[in-house]
Amino acid sequence: MIRISNIKIAAQKEQKKVLEQEICRLLRLKSLQQLEYHIVKKSVDARKKESIFCIYTVDVAGIKEEAKLVAKCRKDNIAIAKQEQYAEPVHGDAVLSGRPVVIGAGPAGLFAALLLAEHGYQPLLLERGQDVDTRTADVERFWQTGVLNVQSNVQFGEGGAGTFSDGKLNSVIKDIRCRKVLETFVRFGAPEEILYQAKPHIGTDRLKQVVKAMRQAILAAGGDVRFGAQVTALTMQDGRLTGVEVNGTERIPAGAAILAIGHSARDTFASLHQQQIAMEPKAFAIGVRVEHQQKMMNMAQYGMETPYESLGAADYKLTYQAENGRAVYSFCMCPGGKVVAAASEDGMVAVNGMSYLARDGENANSALVVNVTPDDFPGNDVLAGVAFQRQWERLAYELTGSYQAPVQLVGDFLADRSSTAFGSVMPSYRPGTKFCELKYCLPDFVTEALREALPAFGRKIKGFDHADAILSGVETRTSSPVRIVRDDRYQSPSAAGLYPCGEGAGYAGGIMSAAVDGLRIAEQIITVYKPL
Repeated sequence: MIRISNIKIAAQKEQKKVLEQEICRLLRLKSLQQLEYHIVKKSVDARKKESIFCIYTVDVAGIKEEAKLVAKCRKDNIAIAKQEQYAEPVHGDAVLSGRPVVIGAGPAGLFAALLLAEHGYQPLLLERGQDVDTRTADVERFWQTGVLNVQSNVQFGEGGAGTFSDGKLNSVIKDIRCRKVLETFVRFGAPEEILYQAKPHIGTDRLKQVVKAMRQAILAAGGDVRFGAQVTALTMQDGRLTGVEVNGTERIPAGAAILAIGHSARDTFASLHQQQIAMEPKAFAIGVRVEHQQKMMNMAQYGMETPYESLGAADYKLTYQAENGRAVYSFCMCPGGKVVAAASEDGMVAVNGMSYLARDGENANSALVVNVTPDDFPGNDVLAGVAFQRQWERLAYELTGSYQAPVQLVGDFLADRSSTAFGSVMPSYRPGTKFCELKYCLPDFVTEALREALPAFGRKIKGFDHADAILSGVETRTSSPVRIVRDDRYQSPSAAGLYPCGEGAGYAGGIMSAAVDGLRIAEQIITVYKPL
């Protein structure tokens, strides 16, 4: 195939028609008949609001004597495409004791179980939460009534925490497995555009259908999936895993188990620590959610309240280094989304953000977080980061006396005063909000850094520090507060056959990197053992 890079098309133009015209012009062709092309990448250049461009890279197939045509064109952005393909793992010859167990049905666990199933290993996937339909009903009930199901919520259940987020798939990692992850999502119902978008996303609404289809494929390939099945302990002999205990009673033999728990499995962390599985505290970040009107963000980023179809709702990514040495940054930005209640334990408030595929909600929201390190945690215990998260979540709950979110307008937060009424921005959080001073549920260094960063962000994006923008607390679940140690064979040094994996184990940050890690661990098992 011939690859053409850096094709610029004005955002207001009909993209498909103009793109095809540009391909013909650049390759000196009369038409694209008998040829095929596909988009490799699409990004947006909005640095000059008066002239916003969509920038494409495309591959064109079906051209005879490609090398001659490339030479004839004499353009730096036209070349023979380098094709990289994911290499399926080659089966090993060792005999596996029992079927492999996958603990957790988030992206890491789902992708690991799917690869194992499709290679004939008949994995058993155990998920403490519920299937996505039951889980959705439980979450909706919590948002409406404030009645929390601690086993089925925004953190626990089929699809993991990412199911009730934006389904964002952008990642900084460079790995051929990323392409396989995207293609797998498309295969199970995600929009094809994620294959080439610079910032791909599926959306909560579509992602629910995708994870359900993945589960059905695991079952069809010989795997098994059980919900309401929490792994409460491991069984070991002579430093090797022999099985897992489920719900405190049932014991399942297993010579290999992928530990793909999420970043909020605090009771599982405690159980593993009690069984002396090697772990260490890990840095993460905490802060708040900030909400603006999406039309204001569109105007700030694109110079128009209603963007062209080719652009979509405007997003942003911001960073700032505070004088106290802390990094402040936006995280999990959700255009046209809403702030959601993300608690998983009684008497604690945690917030997150989500949006649907269309991203057509009234507000934009993002986490604004500040880095914390083990030096900030209370004590030197391995689980001190968990205690740190709980401390601020509990204070947030005490401020409102419920699962309502404590909120404060940006103008009042900066002026260090209480808020009394909403302005141009209305909160999207359910089951409701209560005006509070957020400094009472945040560490002093976080409050200090946020107050310094907000005006700086306002200088980068006009209106970001608007007095009516809403801050909601607290955002604590940015990543795992622990790392479950693994060796160069991806196994725990404390239990051979146990494979710590994904975001909860401290080896990923988001859907894409977690899914990639799940593939990596499944490949390791496949290359050592025979299929069942």
